[in-house]
Amino acid sequence: MTASQPDANTPMPGDRPLARHRRWASAVVAAVAACSATVAAAAGPRLHVPSPDWRDQVIYFAMTDRFDDGDSKNNDQRAGEFNRAREDRYQGGDLRGLARRLNYIRGLGATALWITPPVANQWIGPSGPNDGGAGGHGGYHGYWAEHFMQVDKHLGTLADYQRLSRQLHQRGMVLVQDIVLNHTGNYFGQAGPWSAADPSAHMVRYLSTPPVPAPRQAPFNLNDARDPAQRAAAIYHWTPDVADYTDPVQERNFQMSGLDDLNTENPVVMRALRRSYAHWIRAAGVDAFRVDTAFYVPPETFADFLYSRDAQAPGVMQVARQTGRRQFHVFGEGFGIDKPGETAQARKIESYMTDAAGRPLLPGMLNFPLYGAFNDAFARGQASAVLGKRIASLALTHARPHLMANFVDNHDVDRFLRAGSQPALRQALLAMFTLPGIPTLYYGTEQAFTEQRASMFAGGWGAGGRDHFDVQAPLYRYIAGAAALRRTHRLFSRGTPQLLRDNPNGPGALAYLMVHGQQRALVVFNTAEQPVLLDRLPLGAGVRLKGLFGVDGSPADAQADAAGTVNLVLPPRAGQVWLLQAPGRSASVETCPTIQMTGEGSATAAEPTVVTGDFAMAGTVPPAAATIDWRLVVDGDLARAVRVQPQPDGRWQAEVDTGAMIEPAVTHRAVLWASGCAGPAQPFRVERRWTPVVDQADPAEDDHGPGGQQGQYTYPTDPSYAGQRAMDIRRVQVAGAGGALQVDITLADISTRWNPANGFDHLALTLFIELPGTEGGVRAMPLQDGELPGTMRWHRRLRVHGWSNALFSADGASATHEGTPVTPGASLQVDAAAKRLRLTLPAAALGNLRSLSGARLYLNTWDYDNGYRPLAPTPQPWAMGGAAPGTAPKVMDDVVVITLP
Repeated sequence: MTASQPDANTPMPGDRPLARHRRWASAVVAAVAACSATVAAAAGPRLHVPSPDWRDQVIYFAMTDRFDDGDSKNNDQRAGEFNRAREDRYQGGDLRGLARRLNYIRGLGATALWITPPVANQWIGPSGPNDGGAGGHGGYHGYWAEHFMQVDKHLGTLADYQRLSRQLHQRGMVLVQDIVLNHTGNYFGQAGPWSAADPSAHMVRYLSTPPVPAPRQAPFNLNDARDPAQRAAAIYHWTPDVADYTDPVQERNFQMSGLDDLNTENPVVMRALRRSYAHWIRAAGVDAFRVDTAFYVPPETFADFLYSRDAQAPGVMQVARQTGRRQFHVFGEGFGIDKPGETAQARKIESYMTDAAGRPLLPGMLNFPLYGAFNDAFARGQASAVLGKRIASLALTHARPHLMANFVDNHDVDRFLRAGSQPALRQALLAMFTLPGIPTLYYGTEQAFTEQRASMFAGGWGAGGRDHFDVQAPLYRYIAGAAALRRTHRLFSRGTPQLLRDNPNGPGALAYLMVHGQQRALVVFNTAEQPVLLDRLPLGAGVRLKGLFGVDGSPADAQADAAGTVNLVLPPRAGQVWLLQAPGRSASVETCPTIQMTGEGSATAAEPTVVTGDFAMAGTVPPAAATIDWRLVVDGDLARAVRVQPQPDGRWQAEVDTGAMIEPAVTHRAVLWASGCAGPAQPFRVERRWTPVVDQADPAEDDHGPGGQQGQYTYPTDPSYAGQRAMDIRRVQVAGAGGALQVDITLADISTRWNPANGFDHLALTLFIELPGTEGGVRAMPLQDGELPGTMRWHRRLRVHGWSNALFSADGASATHEGTPVTPGASLQVDAAAKRLRLTLPAAALGNLRSLSGARLYLNTWDYDNGYRPLAPTPQPWAMGGAAPGTAPKVMDDVVVITLP
């Protein structure tokens, strides 16, 4: 028991006898409940169990409506909310469906089940901001509560929920319930300009949304600001939608996409929320909470929610202790992804775990910055150093990284496989299972899902008419193996990572040690599509490497040499794990060469040589080694290594191709390599000279669809689009450097309404590239219901929006398939002041051509959210207006085809 978690009988300043009596009564009630639970346990599985050590858990996250339909009788409540032909409607998954699939989940290696909120919901939202009728998106996901203490009718009953909890506990598993403190459903809005002085002036209430016109639970039913008494009660903030997520006041007090924002500064609201969620701990045996939209309430809200000393409605940590859960876990969602090398969002996330005085708040948070680095390094082909830097910063930024939830995708972002390959996914999963934090699997990942919220059961949307509970599926078996690795070797759940090597230039090697006490394990990856050399890795003299696990089977045992280093050749997309053991008989040390830079200056480790293009490197090897087959390897890339033939006296020279090196701040490393021997690394940097080749203006305000200014398309009606022209291209400038490409796009506006990770929103840029002298290609624009202009065919296609950056080749592409993910992808820079985006593609992304002369580019704009946004005859809150779906291309603005000189 700590000072921040008082016992019910602990005296407090200003205590009165009645208050102490109430706390004593609460303790008695809790004791009776505990006794009742003990009696119930004797008759069957227990509803209440002690908390596990959360560091060792593996969480499976299931969206209940999409998982399994265990009771078809509760599917359709006859309010128009159930429709399996529509992705945004209820599909029929329920609590009984979850319960009957627990062996499937347990077999995957999961020890905890996280479910979306089971509370009674608004079933269909209003169709527009000024429209009181239903017809908008469905509330199947559970985040639009109308009663926080009742089970939604689509999901079952409290008895069903208790049965699920008991069956989990019977299997040694625990239950995580998703909860919301920030908002209810969307029951009111603004029909005109909002004024803080009189928020009721243009208020409208949406009284036709099923199942009820307003929340039934007090005090959340007091939602009409036009009534002076309800307005004075201040249960809600009475605010409009967030217009700027970078404004802390709007972020915490305004409505998120129309959802009615709760006034968590009001003690009445907090007491009701504590009571509501205490109910699920006591009545359903919930073992942990995941808190939705945690960023949208002040951090101090969680001190109240978790640790309040209110005798009538104590903090949930005290309630959990009363049921025997001494390590009740609560982790929040803070949707913040840092750009490579930055930590602002990670520090904001940490501020919700520990306050300014160092006192604990939420025990954990979802690790969104690590998720972003997983996707950048493994799926998008960015430099492996992006992930390396994030790993190195974990312990420096977070006080309790082992209690954070790590993930590779979830219900709010694209599936990993939407832009990444299965080998890349296997790597990301292995990293997740070997780094500090609780591995969190999103349902369907183990079945290679690409749709964000597709159904696992045959009847549901996106299931393709079949069940997806195949325990022999390759990814299912792989994940089970990775979970077993973590379960068997606790240093992966308890240890601290030490970064050994990464590649700042692009895809390639990444190596780190996991250290726990005297235990050490080496984890290495090759994020490239070609073999790489991991040279002179320092492990300690004679240390033995025992192969434990690998993406493609356990690696062979190995041993460090007497100098304490090991050289590893990693296959494409490798992921390998070794347990380090005490030194054995040391391997012999071969005579290795020394090399030096000549031709464009000398270098030291502190000051790398700076070059502007291809250059010559020279050096010597011992004359006795002149007949060995040497290779000059740059940044570990064995596929592009240059064969070196030394002279009899040991002198050698080789040309270094810098075509793939586009970042001037990156230090590259070259080594001379022969089997079993690598020379010291030689550093250098490349300050590439970009040559401008095209400057193409585009007409203003022609973002109206095909035909430009004569087009008929209109923006969506959601208020977040109002007054912006984020899809209007104004200028495109193209520069080249050999086979590398740089494209600057100037726009009419840059929106950041949803605080996007990439720095712009309400815009998806799609760039099609036809490579010169390249056969094949595709004319269809995948998922955009159109074809490229004229005779153009694309070989590379880049799709970039606020939360993704994906490059595809034309292999397998069609009107309905995006093609094959390609790495490395494009780097992205945003200059918000200039309203300009810069996309840079290295030569390796474009086939390593020496020149792009004759290449053709076509660029267009639309918007994207789990797919290109729909097109409808008339605009909708989240759909463009202007044409029937499928009858016209999804192109809001475009630029004429550009041919590179």
